[in-house]
Amino acid sequence: MSDLIRSEIDGPVATVILNRPQKLNALNLEMWQGVGAAFAALDEDEDIRCIILRGAGDKALGPGADIAEFSERRNNSEQGAAYGAVMHKSMAAIRDCRHPVVARILGLCVGGALELALMCDLRIAGEGARFGVPVAKLGLVMAPPEVEALVGLVGPALALEILYEARVFDAAEALNKGLVSRVVADADVDADVAATAGRIAAGAPLVNRWHKKFVYEAAAGKARSDPAEGFACFDTDDFRQGVRAFLAKETPDFKGK
Repeated sequence: MSDLIRSEIDGPVATVILNRPQKLNALNLEMWQGVGAAFAALDEDEDIRCIILRGAGDKALGPGADIAEFSERRNNSEQGAAYGAVMHKSMAAIRDCRHPVVARILGLCVGGALELALMCDLRIAGEGARFGVPVAKLGLVMAPPEVEALVGLVGPALALEILYEARVFDAAEALNKGLVSRVVADADVDADVAATAGRIAAGAPLVNRWHKKFVYEAAAGKARSDPAEGFACFDTDDFRQGVRAFLAKETPDFKGK
């Protein structure tokens, strides 16, 4: 994997970093490919219980696409479709990752960076963060997979407002629109994200994976393919550990089994 995408693991928590701070983490093709590869690899790691997605530095998750690539790699519909296929595969790798994913947002979170954040389960932003999808100013559309995620979060009316007006707005408005889970002081973002990841990692990992699956199926209006899966938790060691620890007034030590 390129240095443009870094993966770091600290116990049960992994961090995927968009690592192009000199360009405010603007996304190029290599980075899109790297994001997908990073999440695909972490999805296979049984020891991971939470993943944080962030940008290098404190100025941006990202400003969106690297516009300098357009003339060579996104200059017509055929190129656009090929590039888009890479983007959508990487976004799906985040959304379909079985581990909980938290976006850490400081500074700009615009265009493609916001699209990546939309694929995360939780989005924690600093007060100084800025959001938007100004693709209309470039004569571009937001493709259906990203539109689906945006509408799923904010509904059709607000999604169209964001796309039609193509403006960049602040974190308070993003919270009001439902784009982010919560907003904290910029100086507190890292501590809040770390605490959130710690709480998630302390939970039963199999339960978190089931909940993620069930919630997204419900949001998509999908019928449960196997109703018995909702009761499989009763056969896990973690269930027995959780009940024992509760009765003993102890902190459970979940093993993911």
